[in-house]
Amino acid sequence: MADRTPLVVVGDALLDRDLTGSADRLAPDAPVPVVSECAERIRPGGAALAAYLAARDGREVTLITGVGNDPAGLALRELLAPWLTLIPLPLTGTVPEKTRVLAQDRPVVRLDRGGGRVHEATDEARDALRAARAVLVSDYGRGAADALRDVLAARPPLVWDPHPRGGSPVPGTRLVTPAEKEAHGFAPETGRPGGGLRAAALDAAALVRDWRVAAVTVTLGSRGALLSYGEHPLLVPAPAAHHGDSCGAGDRFAATAAGLLADGALVGEAVEGAVSAATAFVAAGGAAAVPSADSGPVPATPPDPDDPGALTARIRAEHGTVVAAGGCFDLLHAGHVGLLQAARRLGDCLVVCVNSDASVRRRKGGGRPVNPLADRVRVLRALACVDAVAVFDEDTPERLLGVLRPDVWVKGGDYAGADLPEAALLQEWGGQAVLLPYLDGRSSTALLARAAEGAR
Repeated sequence: MADRTPLVVVGDALLDRDLTGSADRLAPDAPVPVVSECAERIRPGGAALAAYLAARDGREVTLITGVGNDPAGLALRELLAPWLTLIPLPLTGTVPEKTRVLAQDRPVVRLDRGGGRVHEATDEARDALRAARAVLVSDYGRGAADALRDVLAARPPLVWDPHPRGGSPVPGTRLVTPAEKEAHGFAPETGRPGGGLRAAALDAAALVRDWRVAAVTVTLGSRGALLSYGEHPLLVPAPAAHHGDSCGAGDRFAATAAGLLADGALVGEAVEGAVSAATAFVAAGGAAAVPSADSGPVPATPPDPDDPGALTARIRAEHGTVVAAGGCFDLLHAGHVGLLQAARRLGDCLVVCVNSDASVRRRKGGGRPVNPLADRVRVLRALACVDAVAVFDEDTPERLLGVLRPDVWVKGGDYAGADLPEAALLQEWGGQAVLLPYLDGRSSTALLARAAEGAR
């Protein structure tokens, strides 16, 4: 996009390969799984993945990295050519390759080969760095950052993603992004026990001082990231917990943070955006789901991991059962929670269809809702039994149900003996409307009445 600041990425490129198949037996000669019918897919890795992701976001990207004319290097050049400008650095050896063997989408073993290292910089690379408006260092410990360290020190980068085998970030770097274990290994007080927020905060503060950088953010996986300027850290929680393939999430984090900082965001804003992007990246399938080089551009905004349409499509593709429940959920109480927990047990996902503010007013009167839509949605999404929330503005959710087409539609037992207008609609695609019992005596109206009585 024309309004996005160009980004120069400096670092060590890898060629990643996934061999994905299925395993339903062990080998006769050893207790190891036999992975059969493997499909092969290659993609950029390391600094090349960070640069590739930034370019697919719609940003002009230049990648400075070691790459030769060995088969892995040629394959990497071909993958990157349509998307970014490559400035090669001379490499001793071949481009490193990492091959994962996966069965049922879970890694079984990883095979590494190729120990190529950058042994010197070039004038072209130095000139590109000096002219760069924004720089991300994606250090995988194979010499690229070290070869250009003098230029980087003169013009510190926005983001440095470090590696245990690489050098320290140059002083003045705006944001350094180690993972939790990396931060603990880098921190000068290595005798301190690792693990937990306290240890991460101490490590980050020590690294800000030791490295003489503006800020350090320690990435914490599904817990989010901890940002420190030297004291009083800011914890940026992940918007949702996803326990899928996290391969490449660190590159997604660093590329997003660098891009946001380049476009003028504050460090805290960049970290929040990077946490959201990395969470969505893992939810979408991680590095294994990175679009191929010959596919079209992807939206600049990461996909919403809570998108109900995408969720229901995935569950149906896996031959699972989609459950939906509906209501205003204005004052969430134990009756609501019990209903939603029971509904979730009926299938493989639960989508809650919630009335908009206007819809609630038409149904309940001018004093409702007490809580606006954004708050109601946030509270519902926080429930472990709720997988996604969808909003409808009409008096009934029939239009929304026609889009989601759930297998099961759940209403509370207070509808017993009444007509369920959605029941006939569900029958059109073979779904079923059911009633579940509410906890006796729980209702939003009763809560409001008791609150009003207490106020008097």
